[in-house]
Amino acid sequence: MTTVMDRHPGKDGLAAQWRVRRPSVPPLAHTFRSAYADRWVRFHSLPGSKRYPESEEEYAMVIERYNTVLDELFTGLDVFVVTMDWSSTPKGPEGFATPRRELHPDGVLWWTESVEDDPDPEFHTHTRLYADRRPWRRGCLDDLLLAVADEALVEVFVTDTDVRRIHHPYDGGADVILSTPGERDRLRCRHAGWLSDHLTGL
Repeated sequence: MTTVMDRHPGKDGLAAQWRVRRPSVPPLAHTFRSAYADRWVRFHSLPGSKRYPESEEEYAMVIERYNTVLDELFTGLDVFVVTMDWSSTPKGPEGFATPRRELHPDGVLWWTESVEDDPDPEFHTHTRLYADRRPWRRGCLDDLLLAVADEALVEVFVTDTDVRRIHHPYDGGADVILSTPGERDRLRCRHAGWLSDHLTGL
């Protein structure tokens, strides 16, 4: 069961755009890769598909790769930055502590995705998505991206206000959804050295 909450004029626009542009799936970042496989590409953050940075140099490389792709997607545009928490009740405390509030203080609840199939309410989950709108500027998300790289935050994504392109950073890389397969192919070619060696692109 899905419950949608539109609590703020700017976020109403995001929810409405999502319903128009992305009706096949809710705005849960882990679903994007399979839902939009023909427009998806994954870039790894470190050489050799290393998942977690361990030095200042590696952290710098992670941030550089994130920002390089974000610049190519969103330079000159406003974006929505989306973060997530979850709870066993729609308005209950978050299921585990994260730095989301500190790193995304302007995020406003705009969507709650609820799973209540189990007859036992203790097994219900309510994924709550928060967003703010801002002009994209390189570096404006560095602290948040560093938290993603350390797996302190998950299910983060950034999208333009028309929801045509999506950047979903995760610990180890980023899944990127482009507006067309051709645009995906061009981006993939520009950063071929950041791709996985695996045939699936993972």
